[in-house]
Amino acid sequence: MTALVMMDDPHAAASTERDPSVLGSMSDVEAVLSVDPRVANALVTRPHPLLVMVVREELSVVFAPAAVWDGAKEILAPHAARFAESQSALYVLGTPESRGLDAAMARGLGGFLPARPHADDLFLAVERGFDLLDAKKRAERRAAWVMRYEYELGELVDIARAMTTERDVGKLLGVILAKSRFVTGADAGSIYVVEGEAPSRLLRFKLTQNDSVSFDSREFLMPVNSRSIAGSAALDKKRITLDDVYELPAGSSFGFDRRFDELTGYRTKSMLVAPLVSQRDEVIGVIQLINKKQSRDEKLYTPADVERAVVPFDKRSEELVAMLAAQAAACLENALLYDEIRLLFEGFVKASVEAIESRDPTTSGHSRRVADLTVGLAKVVDHESAGPFRDATFTREDLRELEYASLLHDFGKIGVREQVLVKANKLYDHQLTLIRARFDYVARTLEADILTRKVRALERGVSADELRALDAELAEKRQELDVSYAAVLAANEPTVVAAGEFARIEALAAESYTDLRGEVQRLLSADEVTSLSVKRGSLTATEFDEIRSHVVHTFRFLSRIPWGKQFRRVPAIAAAHHERLNGTGYPNRLHGEEIPLQSKLMSIADIFDALTANDRPYKKAVPVERALDILRYSVRDGHLDGELVRIFHEARVWETAEGPRTRAGA
Repeated sequence: MTALVMMDDPHAAASTERDPSVLGSMSDVEAVLSVDPRVANALVTRPHPLLVMVVREELSVVFAPAAVWDGAKEILAPHAARFAESQSALYVLGTPESRGLDAAMARGLGGFLPARPHADDLFLAVERGFDLLDAKKRAERRAAWVMRYEYELGELVDIARAMTTERDVGKLLGVILAKSRFVTGADAGSIYVVEGEAPSRLLRFKLTQNDSVSFDSREFLMPVNSRSIAGSAALDKKRITLDDVYELPAGSSFGFDRRFDELTGYRTKSMLVAPLVSQRDEVIGVIQLINKKQSRDEKLYTPADVERAVVPFDKRSEELVAMLAAQAAACLENALLYDEIRLLFEGFVKASVEAIESRDPTTSGHSRRVADLTVGLAKVVDHESAGPFRDATFTREDLRELEYASLLHDFGKIGVREQVLVKANKLYDHQLTLIRARFDYVARTLEADILTRKVRALERGVSADELRALDAELAEKRQELDVSYAAVLAANEPTVVAAGEFARIEALAAESYTDLRGEVQRLLSADEVTSLSVKRGSLTATEFDEIRSHVVHTFRFLSRIPWGKQFRRVPAIAAAHHERLNGTGYPNRLHGEEIPLQSKLMSIADIFDALTANDRPYKKAVPVERALDILRYSVRDGHLDGELVRIFHEARVWETAEGPRTRAGA
């Protein structure tokens, strides 16, 4: 922006310079100012025959005759930039004929003086001019400071927002370091986290960033002591600012390890190290910023680049880092606390799963596999761009909530009798033992009866044929008992039993014997007959209802846990994994949209794992393709969501889900 508008007539300046009266006037001005002791601290010069300039440090006051203003403004052109930047002020001697003075005042015109000014007029003009320039400079600096303050404040707000919304410790450390480097203009930096308790605390090197060189880094530990720069900052809870780490202040307890520079060819020079102090006044980390650059775009490839572009960290950088470090410490403390809570939750979940599986060893690993399958399916659904689930999304926290719910979906089994949980056959072991004892008792009773009859026959002197007939009768009845017991054993298996076998059990239920007290007893009790008459599986209707009740227990137990807002849906998700779309599920007979999407995912995973797991002692594992067929049958019957089963199949989730898994036919 030019300070003054130039004249169109190129001959005007030459004409003005030849005017003796004008030249004489400017010579007088120079002479007066040169001998005035009141301006002795300034330099008086003639940059042009028609100009007199008074210079004080970087500022100047210029005097020009009105003739220059009216007809030769190009003489002022070399000073236009200084007028515009408030580094120079113009005073016009005499009264100009041209207008537009308001704009000229805004562009460096300080005022007007008489054509033949008095020495006092000139002195006052000089002082006022310098005062005016000083005031403008101060105003500009204040404006620049306010603009920088507003910019930095906005950046700090954005940084605070970024840090407070990040809960992952690793990612948060990256944000803290990146933002610290940004506000200070640092080329590189590192961040450490304090571990352990005093006096054996350690600094774990977690992360490094560098705009100029690339290299591989790994975590390492070093003690919190005064021998390292980061350790000293952590030990004393104070910032350390170094202009050049190769020239440490005399008496420094710490040193600088040059091995990184020697290995990469990088030159570390200026450094600012700040501790991250928690609200409990404990150092939980250290930020180490390296090589403040004059321009963020600079790359420091060589030591010469460093010497040219790197400057010391100034007071403002220290202030910004202090503010950022306080915020970062609070965020890091919260993130670490959040991480501790997460580990606590995961420890609780793991312990709960172990407790469940210790009561039901036959399903060991089932909960983990169901969780892996369910989360894997959710991730696939999250990427659907078409179909009914194109709007379904699962955030990282949603997936963790789903993982917890899946791991604990059978938690309610802790409220089910253990003998029911582990019941492999239709009869409990003690029931089969009692039946075996009854059959043995009946066999002994038959033997005793036959022996008694043989003794009586011998007393009567019967023939050998009659005695052989008694032995044959005993053998036949023993054979009948053995066949009957074999029928009991066959019916006891948790397989589909033929109708003829059930008829045999019903016939046995009508059989009786007389015990030692002379009382008539049934060979099979009513409960035993009910168990042996189960057509499929090993559980009676009553026991099956008891197993089903585990989802009610799951909801009740999990609802007592303070999951917080983030995981508040865990009980409802876990408790609905046996609901079916057509309302035939349990415990609440929910229909279609009443069932949470997460529970629908878990239902597929639960059924698939139950079919394909080969760790069940009471059944063989089903091949994957057969399991997929069964899932499709369940879709046809209105139990499972067909679109979710299709996604599960096409994505082959069982192959990509994380976690150890052994599959039949996989």
